[in-house]
Order: sequence, then C-alpha cells, then structure tokens
Amino acid sequence: MLNVGDPAPNFSTNAIAGDQTIPVNLTNYRGRRVVLYFYPKDNTPGCTREACAFRDGYAKLRNWGITVFGCSVDSADAHRAFAKKYSLPFPLLLDPDKKIAKAYGADNGIPILGLDKRITYVIGEDGRIAAVYPQVDPATHANQIIQDLGADKPRPAATASVMPRELAPGKSQKPEGRDIE
Repeated sequence: MLNVGDPAPNFSTNAIAGDQTIPVNLTNYRGRRVVLYFYPKDNTPGCTREACAFRDGYAKLRNWGITVFGCSVDSADAHRAFAKKYSLPFPLLLDPDKKIAKAYGADNGIPILGLDKRITYVIGEDGRIAAVYPQVDPATHANQIIQDLGADKPRPAATASVMPRELAPGKSQKPEGRDIE
C-alpha cells in the first residue's frame, strides 16, 4: 500500500467511458486531483453500492475539478455492461493483468478469486498520494471522499474545471508515457 506523500505510480491503459473505450495516462491529469478507487468485481452488491454512490456524488466532484476512476480486473465487456446498467459517468480502468493494482498495493484482496482489494487513493495536483482509504464502507465511502475534499461546498462556476483532453467529445489519442512495469 502506498502512503501519503508517495509519488503516484504512472499508468497508461484503456478505460470504458460510457460506450467508448478511451486511452488514459495518469500524467495527463497532473494539476488536477484524482480519486482512484479499486474494487473487487463489477455487478456485485458492495461494488455496485460503491459505484452508484460515486455516480450520485460525481457532479459535486467534477464541479471541483476532481477526476474519478474506478479500477478492477474485469473485462472491457463487463465494465461496459456495468457502466451502462448503472449509468456511471466516470471511466472504469481496464487492468486485466493487475499492473495498476500491483503498483498501488490493491492486488490480491480476495486471493482465491484473484480480485482486487477495496482501497481508494486521492492523488493530489502534484502527482503525489494525498489521501489513502484502506478500508471503506461501500455505501458511505463516496460521501466521505466528497466531504474530505471539500466538494460538498459550492464552487463559483467561473472556476469549474475543463474536461481532460482524452475525455473530450470526439478526441482520440494514444496514451503518452510508459505503462507500469
């Protein structure tokens, strides 16, 4: 597990965002806060509660320029079905080989099934770990993040963030940088 102040390991991967597959490279989010939450499996009770709680609080986080990524070992098809079924407005990272989970100490949460741990990292604008949530209640976790990051307070519209270029409509680009090794 990473600690507050550690550099956030960079990663390049694809993600499911609605019905699209998009490239995601963490370095493209430097200068923005990122919530990276790992969860065991799509369409399971706890993971569904957690994802829907992030969905319900997403507008508050986005208004403050905070990006949200969910990450598990599920396939692109499983992520796509999960995102569609629950109208998830944030990308679900593809990590079938667990490179991202291993780099963040989130692998082997349920070793017999090969599933990730439920753990969340907040990555600061400087690319360092700003907060770690190693044990979370899926039903209340998103609200805790919103409160801890101050996203429950109003923000003037003039300071709202711009969408990262890889999430902008009609944009397609190859991820830059190296994948986690």
